[in-house]
Amino acid sequence: MTTMTGNQTAAVLFDLDGTLIDTAPDFSAVLHQLCADQGVTPPSDNAILATVSSGARALVELAFGLRPDAQGFDALFQTLLNQYMDQLQNTRSVLFADMDVLLGQLEASGIAWGVVTNKPERFSIPLMQRLDLAHRCSILICPDHVSQTKPHPEPLLLACDRLGCDPAHSIYVGDHPRDIEAGNAAGMRTIAAAYGYLPPFPAISEWGADHISPSVADIALYLSNHLIFSAQKGLTHEN
Repeated sequence: MTTMTGNQTAAVLFDLDGTLIDTAPDFSAVLHQLCADQGVTPPSDNAILATVSSGARALVELAFGLRPDAQGFDALFQTLLNQYMDQLQNTRSVLFADMDVLLGQLEASGIAWGVVTNKPERFSIPLMQRLDLAHRCSILICPDHVSQTKPHPEPLLLACDRLGCDPAHSIYVGDHPRDIEAGNAAGMRTIAAAYGYLPPFPAISEWGADHISPSVADIALYLSNHLIFSAQKGLTHEN
């Protein structure tokens, strides 16, 4: 990967579910409700966590053992999406521990941060608004804005283009192999969020990330060592 040198302003981009925001409580709530409505025993919390980053279709497949082309799948999928939209009105989702501090440090240092997600805009925007993040986020790229989603680099390249940032001087943080694949393909530095909703395989050490962070605090430490700031505005690590 390209090493960041010089005085260029860097951007830090995050995946949404399982990286920036702990959205599992909302997905767990709606999946449990859907299973109850259908008279099906819900999956374990660990199974849900390992599947959330793969999207709503994967959650339906997990809970009901149906392939996407199976009869009845689409009805369950649409019901789950409708229930999730309702759930966002009283969301249980929260920023991961220390994330608000990290975002504040980036903002104070004049470093743009944004979100690049495979979550559709109709869900991403309300969620960001509910958590009072929409006005702080410099860029939000959803599947609605591109022709190809992650692991293709198009969404990340679009984000960097709109921010006026060189991908080689930017970082992408994600909790799924496709995040790291997309970031690497875009020529960015990549951080694998080991605290997120990791799939059961492949092992995170095999994703090809430049760095693996067990916590948001570790991301802050990594950024303080690798981002280029002005002398007046350095990113400091706080526990």
